[in-house]
Amino acid sequence: MTSAGAHPQTTAGRKLPAMPLVTCARARRILGLGLPIVGGMVSQNLLDMVDTLMVGRLGAVPLAAVGIASFANFAVVAVLVGLGGGVQTLVARRIGEGRTAEAAIPLNGGLLTALVAGLPLAVGMVLLAPLLFPYLVDHNAAVIADGVPYWQARLAGAVAIGLNFSFRGYWNGIGETRTYLRIIVTVHVTNAILSYGLIFGSFGLPALGTLGAGLGTTLALYLGTFLYTVGTLRRGRRHGFLTRLPRGATLRMLLRLSVPSAVQTLLFASGLTLLFWIAGQVGTDALAVTNVLITLAKLAVLPSMGLGLAAMTLVSGALGRGDAAAAERWAWDTVQVACLAVVGVSLGLVLFPAPVLGFFVDDAVVVAAGVVPLRIMAVMMLLDVVATVMTSSLTGAGAARQVMQVSVATQWLFGLPFAYVLGVFMGGGVTAIWFAHTAYRMALALALTALWARGHWKTIKI
Repeated sequence: MTSAGAHPQTTAGRKLPAMPLVTCARARRILGLGLPIVGGMVSQNLLDMVDTLMVGRLGAVPLAAVGIASFANFAVVAVLVGLGGGVQTLVARRIGEGRTAEAAIPLNGGLLTALVAGLPLAVGMVLLAPLLFPYLVDHNAAVIADGVPYWQARLAGAVAIGLNFSFRGYWNGIGETRTYLRIIVTVHVTNAILSYGLIFGSFGLPALGTLGAGLGTTLALYLGTFLYTVGTLRRGRRHGFLTRLPRGATLRMLLRLSVPSAVQTLLFASGLTLLFWIAGQVGTDALAVTNVLITLAKLAVLPSMGLGLAAMTLVSGALGRGDAAAAERWAWDTVQVACLAVVGVSLGLVLFPAPVLGFFVDDAVVVAAGVVPLRIMAVMMLLDVVATVMTSSLTGAGAARQVMQVSVATQWLFGLPFAYVLGVFMGGGVTAIWFAHTAYRMALALALTALWARGHWKTIKI
């Protein structure tokens, strides 16, 4: 075994180390951790579609208002979402180090941070929402009337989001991802029932329209907080849950891991918004194609995201045991498993692009314009697997800041300018835009893989 700070094949100009094929036992370990996370993510996306269908019955204006407010809410709570990865990395590290009695202390820090940061954030943004939202919708009075109440109701759930992601990090960090799956599915089902009742006035509830949709989601989130708390009181007391305050060093490390992930998530989402704008400069058809492709990409990336979170736990735990070689192997093994998980979907999109596009849009011109870009996106899925797993693996090793730097640089300094130049300035259209987007994802995957292969992450102490 090599030392923690060295690797015989990571210097410039040398080949990457050979990647052995993943064994069945190791694949089962990865899938056992990752599939419940994937299930939770799939249920979230299905619920998003159900929510969209319910609000869509109110009309185009409420649907547009909720869509814009949802993105604005995501931007506000991004820093709280980042707590999940920080807590998970630290919990898995403490388990690997054998410090099981301290494993929940990072969770205590995450919960404290969510309360201290989330409460003033939620209150302040609820008060500011009526002033800020009009600028997001070009002062459209009808959209403002539906969007502001919904956004305010969602903002009231900001604290619950921070708490829930911290709890998720703990349960994923100790390797009990099925608990996360059970709770998140309960939350989503409750959300659907409450939102339906509060939107349309069913089950004896008042008909509140878009406000009801926001309230249903927020109430379901706080139900999740309650369920997580009860479950963790039963399981986590022996790990120090709510028995010991985190030290300053723990809180600083939690923020060092969480803030870069939050910034990366926010800038990535902002970059997708700019990609929409670039497609809009080409024309309405290009914008429609981009909308469908990003929707498909969000669904297709779920397996690699869930398996990537499994890699985060496995990598951090191995490093906690002082086994850097095992940590390195877990990342490569997870890449293989995740590629196998998406290769069938990728092949299906390459072979049958028109029927897939036709499911989302009933316009022959848009379908024809989207065939080649969809095939490009299908190839990109395999690159996304590598980028996503390496992102989680490096975060689990404590290299969240480096991941943020690479991700932001490749997207904002290369991908988006390249898309504009090829698609708009040079007239390449939507196909050129997605070629540029794929080139950026390839650059990101290669950069993160090189960062992992260099092995400097092995020396990071958390």
